[in-house]
Amino acid sequence: MALLRRHLLALGAAGVTPLARPALAQRGSGEVIVAATGGLMERSLQEHFYKRFESEVGIRVRSVPIELPDQWARARAGQRSGNVPFDVVTATPPDLIQHADILAPVDCSMPGIAAHALPNGCFPEGIIRTAGGMALTWSKKAFPNGGPQSWADFFDVQKFPGSRSLPDTGDREWWVPLAALMADGVERDKLFPMDVDRAYRKLDTLKRHVAAWWKSGDNSMQIMRGGDAVMTMVYSSRAVPLAKSGEFDFTWNQAIRDVGNWAVLKGGPNTANAMRFLDFFVQNPQEHLSFSDKVSFDSNNREAPALVPEAERRYRASWPANWEKLIIADYAWIAANRNALRERWVTWLTQ
Repeated sequence: MALLRRHLLALGAAGVTPLARPALAQRGSGEVIVAATGGLMERSLQEHFYKRFESEVGIRVRSVPIELPDQWARARAGQRSGNVPFDVVTATPPDLIQHADILAPVDCSMPGIAAHALPNGCFPEGIIRTAGGMALTWSKKAFPNGGPQSWADFFDVQKFPGSRSLPDTGDREWWVPLAALMADGVERDKLFPMDVDRAYRKLDTLKRHVAAWWKSGDNSMQIMRGGDAVMTMVYSSRAVPLAKSGEFDFTWNQAIRDVGNWAVLKGGPNTANAMRFLDFFVQNPQEHLSFSDKVSFDSNNREAPALVPEAERRYRASWPANWEKLIIADYAWIAANRNALRERWVTWLTQ
């Protein structure tokens, strides 16, 4: 079920030319307000998509750097007051379920999406923006003879001694408990519904060895480079550049698939422009390739994977040998239990 394999087969069957691109419709006007996390992601989106959208389509992009919990709080408040603050928002798969009532339906037959989006890369609530994984990453200095290869190894402080680092990002409070279940021997097809009590019993055994709880991707890299931890769970977008530095390595084994989406808020100030932005985003494979090189996430263009050099494939989440190792969460279960998961996480972390 490797996604990229289906993409490449679909390309071959359809005879798609890698650089084919539909002509853009008539130029637009006005603006579109896009909410996304800041830092490297925002800078890369600016360079490869926002500026081109402004230049080629004529619609100004107003970028709002914001973390997901704050984004959704403001979106909900805007829906209640009738003053929706954004047009395009960033959404995790559980977000698309949990916030479906305030999302505008996306027409997946728009010309750019129909011609260039990944197969199954568009759905009624939004489109895929980026795809990667939460990967186990370690210091090669700490483990010169080979590092941990599973979450069981991550929890094994006897075999792999040293301080750990883990995420506390406020928007994916199920990542760490899910890794704990795998460390405790739960098979991948039995991870959901999650046995939360079992997960936290396992986490109790590791807590005193966690030296740092990172809040952002940049923060996670600082912790590892500063030597505050010898291993971490981190976005593949950070694991890849760490590995390319030569000082660290990572594994796709049991990495938790991390898909980011674009969605459009109902009643936003520029809904038509937002839909044009989504249709534009999936076009131009070379821009997607360059964007992915910077952020170390794959992105939503069906021609781009065929352009990836062989030496780079180990760093790409959607390359078949990597993709099949990723753990796919039950997002419907997570969405239905999100408040309880968050409460349990905060309670445990502050004890």
